Amino acid sequence: MIDIRKLKELVRLMVENDLTELDIRDEQETVTVKRPGLHVAPQVVAAPMMAVPAPAAAAAAAPAAAPAPAKEVLPAIESPMVGTFYATPGPDKAPFVSVGAKVGPDTTVCLIEAMKIFNEIKAETSGTIEEVLVKSGQPVEFGQPLYRIRPS
Repeated sequence: MIDIRKLKELVRLMVENDLTELDIRDEQETVTVKRPGLHVAPQVVAAPMMAVPAPAAAAAAAPAAAPAPAKEVLPAIESPMVGTFYATPGPDKAPFVSVGAKVGPDTTVCLIEAMKIFNEIKAETSGTIEEVLVKSGQPVEFGQPLYRIRPS
């Protein structure tokens, strides 16, 4: 049985280093830790080390598992700079865009404040906003996804 402290340390190292899979083997057991995405909790599979059957026997012993359906990854509208994200033009105003909003290349989707200057951020593509990824007032980094958009 694997030591839970070692397992927690391995998971922590995976998260810190953005690893998606880790496979450790010794004479007694095999541990595989898989992390399907950056915001998904890691999965751990531990198994005792056993003799591996011949390829023909292995195929007959267990049918192939169907692959999991791939989750659709929509393109993102990304931050062109470091700053503070604002979804509205003012404190008492409606958001520039919300889920379901249709946008064009020249549609303003948010403001990013950088060095006391408010910069209008344009969609730069046509489509429908599917997901808002940042809350108003949060700091953002260059290249950070702000919105997920379904292209039209």
